[in-house]
Amino acid sequence: MLKMLKELEFTYFKNDLSASIIVTFVALPLCLGIALASGAPLFSGIIAGIIGGIIVGFASKSSLGVSGPAAGLVVIVLSAIQALGSWEAFLACVVLAGLMQIILGYCKAGFIAYFFPLSVVKGVLTGIGLLIILKQIPYAIGYNTNAIIDLSSYQLSGDTTFNAIYQALGHCNFAATIISVFSLLTLILWDKILIKKHKVFQIIQGPIAVVILGILFYWFYQWGFLGLTLGKENIVQIPTPENWSEFITQFTHPDFSALTKLITWKTAIVLMIVASLETLLCVEATDKMDPHKRITPTNRELKAQGLGNMISGLLGGLPITQVIIRSSANVNFGGKTKLSTIMHGLFLLLFAITIAPILNMIPLASLAAILIIIGYKLAHPDLFKKMYQLGAEQFVPFLATVISVLITDLLTGIIIGMCFGLFFTLRHSYRNAYYMKDILETENNEPIHHLVLAEEVSFFNKANIMQALDALPEKSTVIIDCSNAKSIAYDVVELIKDFKENAKYKQINVKTIDFWE
Repeated sequence: MLKMLKELEFTYFKNDLSASIIVTFVALPLCLGIALASGAPLFSGIIAGIIGGIIVGFASKSSLGVSGPAAGLVVIVLSAIQALGSWEAFLACVVLAGLMQIILGYCKAGFIAYFFPLSVVKGVLTGIGLLIILKQIPYAIGYNTNAIIDLSSYQLSGDTTFNAIYQALGHCNFAATIISVFSLLTLILWDKILIKKHKVFQIIQGPIAVVILGILFYWFYQWGFLGLTLGKENIVQIPTPENWSEFITQFTHPDFSALTKLITWKTAIVLMIVASLETLLCVEATDKMDPHKRITPTNRELKAQGLGNMISGLLGGLPITQVIIRSSANVNFGGKTKLSTIMHGLFLLLFAITIAPILNMIPLASLAAILIIIGYKLAHPDLFKKMYQLGAEQFVPFLATVISVLITDLLTGIIIGMCFGLFFTLRHSYRNAYYMKDILETENNEPIHHLVLAEEVSFFNKANIMQALDALPEKSTVIIDCSNAKSIAYDVVELIKDFKENAKYKQINVKTIDFWE
């Protein structure tokens, strides 16, 4: 701990302080909204934000990265709570996933993100974005949230999300619908026009404006505005502590008896994979935004995230990753060191203790609007167009991942996307096992074919090379050039040997260069 304190820099305290205040205002509605979308206690989102700021902030060596609850984990959290049967059992998964991340860090597995094709990663995030939008529609129109909290987060047929949306349309709350419409219009106006007009609109971010607007609507309805009302099920409900002792009682603890169930370990592994992947990708993106081009040690980051998840799970918080929205806000508003991240966590803690009654005036429709915009940004239509323009090798794994995430679950979606990515990789390898040089004519007018093997020739290339050799005409000469090859699979070596033996029956003269006899 002393070593971590020594790593703090106070040279840019003024910059870090102003940035941390803005990041806090960005993080607060997101913490509540992501908890809402996850079907978790709303206070769990605040806990995760506090831990992500203070604990991960201290443990990490990322100068500008900000950690907290992430939209990318919403699908996993909701489905896991349902499968495990209780919030406390899910917390055991969070602790276990954090321990796995720490082990990954010590195993120097920070390079793991580079083994996932970008098309699959984008497909996962797009699928999550679409699910977030679908799941928030009932909240946005004020349908009784208790009726949809047990929805499957990934099955989109039968008695699940689409059915819940259909039911919600028939039982919507007009007061909540007005709030969500005005909130969506405000977010769009803020992002497209106002933020470019004046610096004040950059300091006060759109989500904070939507939360303030929602509170104003809450009061209007309390005063009888248009004769509309919001029920308790339509607003944020977190405990309001009278003192520090009551505040402490809001924290829940994991049920470690759930570790005897296979589903707990499966969930923990999925959490570990997705949280680590999202963190590492965010680290790369944040480092690129850093004006000073500092590089974050990825193995240290995995350890820090693992520590954060273990503590968050132990205290009743959502799982944590480094998140791009808060990290980019930190960069854009002048954050210089990780002190801004830590201070944002302290501000969240202060807000949770002091302004809980105000938080309980926030309509869930306001948070739903914020999440719908987040989902839209994750699944932006332009992304589909860009992936299509990159060709089938990128678009097919991307689209397969999106569809798989929507109709199955996140882990299955990743596996299916990886299978499509692997198919195109093998197809590419199959096609590039060799190349045939131009045919040369000899003095006797006998054609010479020069077949040059690639650097890496695996057993997947066996069929392709066999076809090329079988297609050679009779009474010709072929040169099999292995001078560029660094690795030739045993199957291919045997194939070439057999071809040399049988070539005499077609009167083919076989010559080799640097062949591995």
